Amino acid sequence: MSEDVSVGALWRRWRDVLAEKGVGTASLDAKLLVGQALGFDALQLATRERELVSTLLASEVAALMQRRLTGESVARIIGHKEFYGLEFGLNEATLEPRPDTELLVDLALKALPKGGRFVDLGTGSGCIPIAVLANRRDASGVATDINPRALEIARRNAERNGVSDRLLFSQGDWFEAMGSEDRFDLVVSNPPYISSEVVETLEPEVREFDPRLALDGGLDGLGPYRIIAAEAANWLRPGGKVLVEIGYDQGAAVSALFAEAGFGRISVEKDLAGLDRVVSAHHI
Repeated sequence: MSEDVSVGALWRRWRDVLAEKGVGTASLDAKLLVGQALGFDALQLATRERELVSTLLASEVAALMQRRLTGESVARIIGHKEFYGLEFGLNEATLEPRPDTELLVDLALKALPKGGRFVDLGTGSGCIPIAVLANRRDASGVATDINPRALEIARRNAERNGVSDRLLFSQGDWFEAMGSEDRFDLVVSNPPYISSEVVETLEPEVREFDPRLALDGGLDGLGPYRIIAAEAANWLRPGGKVLVEIGYDQGAAVSALFAEAGFGRISVEKDLAGLDRVVSAHHI
C-alpha cells in the first residue's frame, strides 16, 4: 500500500479484494479489520475517511486481511464476539458464540427459579452462563470445561461482564468437574454434537480454526448427550431441568436418550429459522 492511502480508500480496496475471493461479507469484514488495525470504531471509519494511513498501519491491515483470506473468521482475528448483547473474548480453545445459542439462554432464564443455581457443562468462552447471570442478578452458577485455556478466557469474560462473583469455574470432563455435594436447579450445555466424519467436511473457517474438541461429538455425534442424560439426574434437585443445544436433525435421538434415562416432560424447541435447536427435559 502507498504511503498516502486514505482510510476510506484502504477499506474499499480490501473490500474489493475480499469480494473477488468470494467472501460474502466483504464490506463488513473490510471495515471491521481496518477498524481493528487503526483503532477506529464504525463512526470513526465514516467520519475520518479522508485521513491518511501510514505505510506501517497499512501493512498491519494487510496482515489481518491475509488471515481472513485463509478462512479465519473476523471474530477470531479481532479476538472477540458479541453474544446476547455482551462482548466475549475468544482464544484458540473456544468456539465463537453463535446467535442460535441465544435460544438456550432464553430458555435457561425462564427455567431458573428465583435464587436458582445452575451448571453449564463445556462452557468454552462462558457465553451461556455469563449471559444468564447478566440478566438474572438473583442466580448463581458453575461453569465447567475440560480445557484450562477455555476456562482462562471464560474467567476473564465473567470479570468483563460483571458476573465473576456469582460464577464458579471448575476444570474437568463433564460432571467429573463437580464436587460431590453440588446440586443444581438446572443443567445447561451446548456440547460437541457433530459426528466425527462430518467434522472433516465442514467449511474451512470452522474445520481449520474452531477447536476440534468443541465440535466432535463422536461417531454419531451423540456421545456427550449419552453422558449428560445418564448422569444429570444425580446432580439435579427434585423437579430440576436439563437444557441442551442440539444439531438440527438430532431432536428425536436426543429426546430418546433422556426418556431412557427416566426424564419426563421432554420437548424440542425450535430456533428462529424453524429448526430443532434445544431439547428440554425434567427430572422427575
